[in-house]
Amino acid sequence: MDPSEALVDEVRAVLRDAADPALAPGQQAYMKSAMPFLGVRVPEVRRHVVGTARAEKDAWTLREAALTLWREASYREERYAAQALMALPPLRGRLDQLDVHEEMVRTGAWWDHVDEVAHRLAELLDAHPAEMAVEMRVWSGDEDFWMRRVAIISQLGRKDRVDRMLLVDAIEPNIADSEFFIRKAIGWALRDLGKSDPDWVRGFVAEHPGLSPLSRKEAVKHLAPGR
Repeated sequence: MDPSEALVDEVRAVLRDAADPALAPGQQAYMKSAMPFLGVRVPEVRRHVVGTARAEKDAWTLREAALTLWREASYREERYAAQALMALPPLRGRLDQLDVHEEMVRTGAWWDHVDEVAHRLAELLDAHPAEMAVEMRVWSGDEDFWMRRVAIISQLGRKDRVDRMLLVDAIEPNIADSEFFIRKAIGWALRDLGKSDPDWVRGFVAEHPGLSPLSRKEAVKHLAPGR
């Protein structure tokens, strides 16, 4: 059997063993998911995936297993498992895996999957800043608002490593967008940077009166009043 197929079988088996059917209806309702759940909480999915795939060091095997789990998923946890595989060290920060992350955004098309991809993009920005800055500027103008959302939040957690010009270029084309998930993303990205550079965030908010009330509220939520 192909190593990636064997890994897929192992992951599916461990998820089914861990399933609590009593949890599944509530999970599905909370996520407004057409795809059913097995009843495995996300941290448990990640733990089981790491335990199952720990010995696999081949990036291609992990990639192919992730794509199979994603594309052939019968349960949402299989897609969470696919994303957990993409977070493993052999695949983390690799520019040649960007196509997988893009597929997960476009076909996942909901905040749980999209926001998980944002973590992978932050790692890619650390590893390949110039190339990824170009990509994120393109994504920030995509017709698909989920692509735009993930570009806006792609620097979450980068603190002093945030490329502020990239953040501006991701936010500004989307300021007038009425989509809730875009407005929330703008506020979230600004609020996160405000933890390490509050003065910059205050200045950005002041210079952009067109920010939606939601974006503005989120951006300044934890900022002390400026001097």
